[in-house]
Amino acid sequence: MTTVGRWNPNKVRERVLNGTWVSAEELGGMVLLTPTSIAYTGTSATVGTNGSVEFSAVTSLSLNGVFSADYDNYMIVAWHTLASGGNTFFMRLRATTDNSTTNSYVSQSLDAYSTTVGGSRYTADQGVCSTANDSQRHGMELKVYGPYIAQPTAWRSVTVSGSSGAQINDRAGTHNQSVSYDGITFYPGSSSLTGLVSVYGLVGA
Repeated sequence: MTTVGRWNPNKVRERVLNGTWVSAEELGGMVLLTPTSIAYTGTSATVGTNGSVEFSAVTSLSLNGVFSADYDNYMIVAWHTLASGGNTFFMRLRATTDNSTTNSYVSQSLDAYSTTVGGSRYTADQGVCSTANDSQRHGMELKVYGPYIAQPTAWRSVTVSGSSGAQINDRAGTHNQSVSYDGITFYPGSSSLTGLVSVYGLVGA
């Protein structure tokens, strides 16, 4: 195995039994990525020292330079709350600007709460990735498959929602444009979002 000395904080290291430190690329796993830049509308958004982005009262948040040829697939983990009410949490893939091609995103939703399960489908110029409300924090885990590859992109997300005590919100979607993307934008249908988001490259996935 390759030994390492000084290392970039975005490169996860693990000590193995023989005392050698190796990278996540050698072991397989997840690597926390730092956006090359961010853009937002609202009160504030900042990139932390580890690469995670903390945001407050934003109506849109764009993460640039998080997808690259280094990884095929990605996991995005976030917690978030909405300033008021309850609404859908949308996403768009981006390369310098958001792709908002008409009806290019198809989102399938499955929601479970108490003993009720419901489904719906949404076709538009934006994808559905989560839900948001002001009752308590939501937790989202979003996987994006091959966004940097110039072919149609798929995603899948699961949200733990505070609505009605507890909900499971499952979202799956496709984007039919054969374009290479290096970024993603998040925004609510209304009101503003506060939270923290981290993007991970999936090694060997």
